[in-house]
Amino acid sequence: MEIDLLSYEKDLYLKGYHLIAGVDEAGRGPLCGPVVASAVILPENYHLKGLNDSKKLTSKKRDELYDIIMKDAVSVGISIISNDIIDEINILEASRLAMNNAIKDLKTKPDYILTDAMDLYKEKVLPIIKGDQKSISIAAASVIAKVTRDRIMDDYDNKYPLYEFKNHKGYPTKKHLELIEKYGILDFYRKSYKPVKKILERKNNEIL
Repeated sequence: MEIDLLSYEKDLYLKGYHLIAGVDEAGRGPLCGPVVASAVILPENYHLKGLNDSKKLTSKKRDELYDIIMKDAVSVGISIISNDIIDEINILEASRLAMNNAIKDLKTKPDYILTDAMDLYKEKVLPIIKGDQKSISIAAASVIAKVTRDRIMDDYDNKYPLYEFKNHKGYPTKKHLELIEKYGILDFYRKSYKPVKKILERKNNEIL
């Protein structure tokens, strides 16, 4: 049975909320690069075929949906938080910061916010577990965040082809771990992440 991606939005429309922002992030798991969040306000009762959890979509389909959402949305906000900030405040707080900044980046102020399982410590925010599979607004934000981050990693791939960022997007695949063992840690890696930390510590010990 197909989930009604508008059910949360419809409940809020009935309560008098009409500018509903869906918020999601991409990039909590990778060993390098930023965490990216997006906030999206869609037109009321908006439908978009094929829009569900962005992780389940093909890259080509995500790109197509990205263009449609950017064209149709009332407003889109994006925030990019660097690996240095992630190392400084931890990935959970960096994700929360990215989401709050993405909301601030909206040109239209939302009157209610739906997030993918993240409490933003604000009023009129509803965190929804697996929200990217249950709310069209969060699903749209998920696509924008994921495509934005993937494009950043593709840029890194052009600059550092040996690391094959286009294939793994920074996630700790077996191949990625082999490549950083071979070629070393670049400056946009997250030094607080265990696999990166281990390699850096070992290299430091070798120098000593």
